[in-house]
Amino acid sequence: MTENKRKKGSAYEDLAAKYREDNGFKILERNFFCKFGEVDIIALEEGYLCFIEVKYRKAVSSGNPFEAVDIRKQRHISSAFDYYIMTHPKMSRFEIRFDVVGILDKDISIVRNAFSYCGRM
Repeated sequence: MTENKRKKGSAYEDLAAKYREDNGFKILERNFFCKFGEVDIIALEEGYLCFIEVKYRKAVSSGNPFEAVDIRKQRHISSAFDYYIMTHPKMSRFEIRFDVVGILDKDISIVRNAFSYCGRM
């Protein structure tokens, strides 16, 4: 990934994290990375441990940001969840949820429970 693309991605992840914090989420991790996958934001909200993927699109002509979280990406996030729980066992007491924050130009929206766990569990 080019430096400029990573910088732009980080800016939109910052925006999404602030949006989530402003709406009651407690951010635990940003850009959690392990050999199994990566998660943009890990947060707590009302008893849920949320694994949040952030996707940005400049315009609809570039595609819907939510469609970018395909089954392959869902599997990577689920695998990162497995590793996270293995390395943070106290967090297993929370219900889990996989959310997607979509940013289309300047409009931010979230889909809670955007997909179900699709790992080995």
